[in-house]
Amino acid sequence: MAMTYHLDVVSAEQRMFSGLVQKIQVTGSEGELGIYPGHAPLLTAIKPGMVRIVKQHGEEEYIYLSGGILEVQSSAVTVLVDTAIRGLDLDEARAMESKRKAEEHIRNSHGDVDYAQASAELAKAIAKLRVIELTKKVM
Repeated sequence: MAMTYHLDVVSAEQRMFSGLVQKIQVTGSEGELGIYPGHAPLLTAIKPGMVRIVKQHGEEEYIYLSGGILEVQSSAVTVLVDTAIRGLDLDEARAMESKRKAEEHIRNSHGDVDYAQASAELAKAIAKLRVIELTKKVM
């Protein structure tokens, strides 16, 4: 049996995942992170995107994250975020519309603040679409 550790993915509304996992993949503030059993202790910000979870028996799950904090301890990993949505619960049509609106907002932005906000919204929409795509592949 593969080595595992305990993972909690917690949003402001609810606990999205709690259980044993083989590994996770998440986007940290400095780039992609792969967290395996025995990983060194770590506390870092995570960017809007997704967490790829490989569960105890090898099944995969994808959860959209709005950004937050990742804490790695010797026997447990915690992901704390404002918003977390399971890939199965994301609405593809809504995500496509959000992407379209953000792209339009970028084209029509009139300053750094407008552009930065639109870019952040575009990144979130693209991340949701990526989670939807990956969730479809593992089903």
